[in-house]
Amino acid sequence: MRVEQPPHLRRSAPLSSQRRSEAEQPLVIIVDDDASVQEALSELILSAGFQHVCFSSTRELLDADVLDSAGCLILDVRMPGASGLDLQRHLAQSGNPKPVIFLTGHGDIPMTVQAMKAGAVDFLTKPVRDQTLLDAVIAGIAMDAARRAEAAVVKRNVERFETLTPREREVLHQVARGRLNKQIAFDLGISEVTVKLHRGNVMRKMEAASIGELIRAWETLPAPMREVGGARTAA
Repeated sequence: MRVEQPPHLRRSAPLSSQRRSEAEQPLVIIVDDDASVQEALSELILSAGFQHVCFSSTRELLDADVLDSAGCLILDVRMPGASGLDLQRHLAQSGNPKPVIFLTGHGDIPMTVQAMKAGAVDFLTKPVRDQTLLDAVIAGIAMDAARRAEAAVVKRNVERFETLTPREREVLHQVARGRLNKQIAFDLGISEVTVKLHRGNVMRKMEAASIGELIRAWETLPAPMREVGGARTAA
């Protein structure tokens, strides 16, 4: 998305294939029903070297193909139709808690508290100092990068966990509890040698160089996977 395009194109054009190939580059999404505010924010974001796209309503944004991109949102709190707070709530419920910076023309303490409790990066009252907004944008992009990195680690560990056999999952569960090989062998009714073989397979499949690394990977797994019932007992 090129910011040099006229406002009406910036509001309605979908994320291009070129944009998808540059998915690692953060995109600042601006949602404000005031065209003059869009222009001012566009110039500021462009001056800081960030890619951006503008929309006039939350509906326009939801109809576009941009929310999966890295970056953050700058939202006007009050807009026709769904408000900025409504959009923040929708994103959280859909599993895409994108960092949000709220802008409002009127200070509203209850609304500020609600937004911040829901994870907003900041809640700024117009007119806002350029540097204050840019600082919030940088913080939002950093938050999103950290969230994406964490999600990538979880996804990788889940994929590795799913390659384990039911018995290997049981052994991993026992190792995570701090059980010794002889204790695991007794609990599972197998030999200590077999436990060592399973444990070696677990280390290899989870790509863990040490027990500490294995436990850290285990702790990133969703709770159901960390339960004993998550692994069926081998025949």
